[in-house]
Amino acid sequence: MNPFALPTREAAAPSAPHPEAAPLLEGRNVTKFFGGLAALNSVDFAVYPNEIMGLIGPNGSGKTTLFDCLTRVQHVSAGEIYFKGVDITDYKPYQVAHLGLARTFQVIRVYKKLTVWENMLLSRQWGGLSMRKKFHTPPAETEDRARGLVSFLLLDRVMDEQAGNLSGGQQRLLEIGMALMPDPDLILLDEATSGVNPTLIEEIKDRIRTLNSQYGKAFLLVEHNIHFISDLCSRVFVLNYGQKLAEGSPDEIMENEDVIEAYFGADGGDDDDW
Repeated sequence: MNPFALPTREAAAPSAPHPEAAPLLEGRNVTKFFGGLAALNSVDFAVYPNEIMGLIGPNGSGKTTLFDCLTRVQHVSAGEIYFKGVDITDYKPYQVAHLGLARTFQVIRVYKKLTVWENMLLSRQWGGLSMRKKFHTPPAETEDRARGLVSFLLLDRVMDEQAGNLSGGQQRLLEIGMALMPDPDLILLDEATSGVNPTLIEEIKDRIRTLNSQYGKAFLLVEHNIHFISDLCSRVFVLNYGQKLAEGSPDEIMENEDVIEAYFGADGGDDDDW
């Protein structure tokens, strides 16, 4: 049974994008200034359909700022952003969400005084609903989708718990479920493993892999957990001081001298840090 009312396909390992494929999300010459500081400087960036891509870099390298620009939370100082071939550079965040782009945040954003079930229903697609209808009981198909996602994300037993009572890992899973409720094509996850115990990290990894391989969801992952990135991603993009430092497969990135120096200094640090 498909819990999301979506077509499934054969499971497959993440693969590099086809060289002739059109980007699902693309940033061209993305630049962002805060005062006189360039947080992003002429960044060209693309995520392709059905891809799981990693975005890494040292603290302060511009990762979350790039997320904010791509999802239109921040206005760009220069450059253009396209989603599904549409120029969204001047779009509002809600307009981008309606096109099928969802995200989570570095600091978990759930409604802590509401139950898991209430959080899920509040996250459905609101486009086209009048204010009065927003307070009506949601249609059966919306409840079915929420129930399927709660089950898929292993939150059945806590469905009636207030979100604030959940563990950090369970709150991450709930946040991912909330992002999935509108049925997006691309989900941007910002530090999905932060503060999560190792067992639940493996569950999050498994859910992402299944969503990609069986339901065709594309992901862009900002992460410091390089093992999480290397296990899931076919391609990794590295930022440093707001500029592109490197791009390639996880193995290529882990062996890149410039990346090693950016993370650990000229001596390369301790291999265990990877």
